[in-house]
Amino acid sequence: MKPITVAIAQLDFTVGAIKRNTETMLHCLGQHEDADIVVFPELAVTGYPPEDLLFRSDFEQLVSDALTRIADAAQQQVAIVGHPQRVGSELFNSVSVLHRGKCLARYHKQRLPQYGVFDEQRYFIPGHEACVFDWQGHRIGVLVCEDLWHPEPLKRTREAGADWIVSLNASPYEVDKHEQRLHVLQQRVHESGLPIVYVNNCGGQDELVFDGHSMVVNSDGQVVAELPHCQPTIALVRFEATGIRPLDAVHSPQPTAEGKAEITTQRLEQVRQALVLAIRDYVTKNGFKGVTLGLSGGIDSALTMALAVEALGAAAVHAVMMPFRYTSKMSLEDAEQQARTLGVKYDVIAIEPIYESFLQQLAPQLADHSPDVTEENLQARSRGVLLMALSNKTGSLVLTTGNKSELAVGYCTLYGDMCGGFAPIKDVPKTMVFALSRHINSSAGEQLIPQRVIERPPSAELAPGQTDQDNLPDYEVLDKIISLYVEQDWAPSEIVDAGFSQADVLRVVRLIDINEYKRRQGAVGPKITSRNFNKDRRYPITNHFRYEMERQLTTEARHEKN
Repeated sequence: MKPITVAIAQLDFTVGAIKRNTETMLHCLGQHEDADIVVFPELAVTGYPPEDLLFRSDFEQLVSDALTRIADAAQQQVAIVGHPQRVGSELFNSVSVLHRGKCLARYHKQRLPQYGVFDEQRYFIPGHEACVFDWQGHRIGVLVCEDLWHPEPLKRTREAGADWIVSLNASPYEVDKHEQRLHVLQQRVHESGLPIVYVNNCGGQDELVFDGHSMVVNSDGQVVAELPHCQPTIALVRFEATGIRPLDAVHSPQPTAEGKAEITTQRLEQVRQALVLAIRDYVTKNGFKGVTLGLSGGIDSALTMALAVEALGAAAVHAVMMPFRYTSKMSLEDAEQQARTLGVKYDVIAIEPIYESFLQQLAPQLADHSPDVTEENLQARSRGVLLMALSNKTGSLVLTTGNKSELAVGYCTLYGDMCGGFAPIKDVPKTMVFALSRHINSSAGEQLIPQRVIERPPSAELAPGQTDQDNLPDYEVLDKIISLYVEQDWAPSEIVDAGFSQADVLRVVRLIDINEYKRRQGAVGPKITSRNFNKDRRYPITNHFRYEMERQLTTEARHEKN
């Protein structure tokens, strides 16, 4: 076999932007005429996931036109392109191998994921045949994403005579996902003995973040080339008689003996990059001029603003402090300090007159009621009205600043602090909010987030002396219970058996279940854990199963006492 050069096009493709995606691929082909093969990610023509756009006939015609243009442009090299393909009444998640106006081979994805955020069986029919094409003496097998997570598709491709594999992917990010992918690739290589070129999408799409991190694994299971995390990149690798070697921007990772601290730092850095990419793509792809957020002097809004500035630049960020009688001097000082440090536009708008006006108008209706959470929520809703007015007037997007822990238990106000169009940290647990904030400061070598904000007890400051822990377990405990119940589907009794207080478990689980109606009305935000609130976890709002769980747990506790 003669040497062959493969261009890995780890690029950012936008859902529905078929013409723009096509232009991106044509530009890539023009810039890499020295490559023998250029590989694009799964469904690159349409972006991933196209969802119900796939039902439109006019959508299909644009896809067909795009494939014709790409095939005509691939004069010097082969283009391997992911796209939907209709055959009669059946729609496939397909790959075409294109060269000089012709389709040399076509593959239909065999394994269609139907779990978590994936819904491919709603749209596609699975393929059943292997695809191996010949190019310059190489027999190259084609697979798509989920195919690699099962042994049969690769086994079938190897039996069809493949020398090595190209896998097109749109694999969303979550913490430690790269390690999971690498384990799967090495397992498939061990079973087949075939090298794998793994090409992943890279960009933000609503609540999904595609982190790139494409790689090439040789026949010994070693990673010989690895592309960056969350950075659109085109890189070359060369298949030679002596093996596979990376060229230009791609690098060959070196084995290290990282300790726990280094692994934790790397994990936090990857989360930071994923959140930044998600903010940047959501704002720019949806045509917003910038973002507006409420800066409270607390850690959640401080982290959100730091991420937004990194994603968009300080000129595109407008921070608004909206103090009330319970807002501490410390909060005012820290908010102003951070705004000044990051260089954003900063305004202070007091909500006291608005709040008093609301109370005055409601006085006849509330006269027979004692003050309670209603008055606290009015504060948050006054702030929400102001932020949305600024958004309407300036064309900016309001970023909500709630984290996963408070959204889980409903410590947020509908039409108040939940107002907004995008929630950057909605899948970030509170303990990770603190860790990320410390990491950002450490990486920057300065306090982009004021140290007092990180160190002080968290508080919504809706009442005198209020802290988040007044009615909740410590966040270390709370986040573990949330993880077990939400992300791992443990029963409450199992969580108690693992050593957690029954009272804490019952309270937290009840709060999670009864606040589904709030979360359903919240803004989308990027998924970074194994299960987020939205597509990943689809619980009914009207849900009495919690009564069965509570009854079982309290019954078991009584039996133990007897």
